[in-house]
Amino acid sequence: MAITEDLGEFAALVPTQGRLLGLDLGTKTIGLALSNVTRMIASPFETVRRRKFTQDIEQLRAIIDNQQVGGLVLGLPRNLNNTEGPRAQSTRAFARNTTKLIDLPILLWDERLTTAEAERALIAADTSRAKRADVIDQVAASIILQNVLEALTKQKSSDLNTL
Repeated sequence: MAITEDLGEFAALVPTQGRLLGLDLGTKTIGLALSNVTRMIASPFETVRRRKFTQDIEQLRAIIDNQQVGGLVLGLPRNLNNTEGPRAQSTRAFARNTTKLIDLPILLWDERLTTAEAERALIAADTSRAKRADVIDQVAASIILQNVLEALTKQKSSDLNTL
């Protein structure tokens, strides 16, 4: 299946209904967030401890099957000046390798500052430092996914207005 950074292309590739799975890739963990079936709300789902790539994919595939996921949204960590460093290249490699084993469209979405936003939200919610460490990646994934859901809704609305 395709990897894209184009929202319109992604929207055309995913089924019209069904959940999307957001991923915030870290070196030690993968934060996961799920949308509801109507793709209005993204919620933190879980944090997967990274092991070997094939084991990570097996865990993701089980979640995809159990939750009936129709597409993946991966946070692409660009630098503030819009360049891409090693983490962005690692995310692109993860996406390429994933398409060989999971037949779902993948959207790479700019995730600049989402971890900082997640940290601020957790602090504002008076979450303890230990608890923040446990959930920060899945909260960041939910912010990434919610941004995509809002962009999809806006795009759909704009498409309807041009008819």
